[in-house]
Amino acid sequence: MLTSPRLSTALHLFNQKSSLIFPHSSSSCNFTSPIKHSQLLFPLRHTKVKALATDSASPITNMVKAIRVYEHGGPEVLKWEDVEIREPGEGEIRVKNKAIGLNFIDVYFRKGIYKPATMPFTPGMEAVGEVIAVGPGLTDREVGDIVAYAGNPMGSYSEEQILPANKVVPVPSSISPVIAASVILKGMTAQFLLRRCFKVERGHTILVHAAAGGVGSLLCQWANALGATVIGTVSTKEKATQAKDDGCHHVIIYKEEDFVARVNEITSGNGVDVVYDSVGKDTFQGSLACLKTRGYMVNFGQSSGMPDPLPLSALAPKSLFLTRPSLMQYTTTRDELLETAGEVFANVASGVLSVRVNHTYQLAQAAQAHEDLESRKTSGSVVLIP
Repeated sequence: MLTSPRLSTALHLFNQKSSLIFPHSSSSCNFTSPIKHSQLLFPLRHTKVKALATDSASPITNMVKAIRVYEHGGPEVLKWEDVEIREPGEGEIRVKNKAIGLNFIDVYFRKGIYKPATMPFTPGMEAVGEVIAVGPGLTDREVGDIVAYAGNPMGSYSEEQILPANKVVPVPSSISPVIAASVILKGMTAQFLLRRCFKVERGHTILVHAAAGGVGSLLCQWANALGATVIGTVSTKEKATQAKDDGCHHVIIYKEEDFVARVNEITSGNGVDVVYDSVGKDTFQGSLACLKTRGYMVNFGQSSGMPDPLPLSALAPKSLFLTRPSLMQYTTTRDELLETAGEVFANVASGVLSVRVNHTYQLAQAAQAHEDLESRKTSGSVVLIP
């Protein structure tokens, strides 16, 4: 039998006492007796060919860093890990995140108040980044585009992510990624609350809880620009100063005053047209008491916990309206999404909205950021940097 020099060398090695390491195996096999090439060489060769063929058919993936949650709980459940990311499929883009917005909805998912679709999961519903790959068939997105997204799919606490192209919006070049990431979700929330959920107009009087918070700050500025009288509640004197700067005509430090009595005094007993309440349990009943006849109670969060159950009959004495809206139901179509985001970016560019990024954290420090947010140590917007 004729053999090549390479095959002769291989046969010589196989006929010696040796330790062979098989491809795709975690252990080596030690042989203490001579091995005949007819028993091992060709099966080994075929195994290797099969393994290589299997590998070539697998999707290409890379590793990036991300926050993962394996169980619901406090900030300590946020784990900084390596995760695989694939290439974008049809209708998808791959985005390298530049800035990630932190929102209370991230806390709700971490705690289990809202249920993620799967466990474990990567939190986060707001980010701005650069498109680094485009899936087949896409013509309206290019590598190098700077885009923002807010809402679904969840998973922005990651260095990179795969996104449906129809869920992102272009970011104007005049707005930095950090500013855009701090305002896209909060700003679109303020837009639908003020412009569509209850249409605020000149002459209205409104009450905004957590007026110095990320959404509260934008609500106060925007409502003031629309001509409304704005009453805001805050927890400290420092936050009261910020709320004043943001256009609050009357600021109530709720730890020092009864906000219901103070609102009654400010409105001469008439009450307000609408309450925007993201606090929930601690303010819910008082918010209802602040409303005028046929007033609107808009509860869009529960930072203090879920409100106690309310019988419908409690709304009857003043014929009140009660709603619990969500941004996702106000941006269900591509046109709604582009219109909502476009109005937010236009107001930032024109100066109607001044965005305060008062706190930035490295993405790996997400647990500390959550802890500070929940303990009300933050004001304005909080941004995570990958």
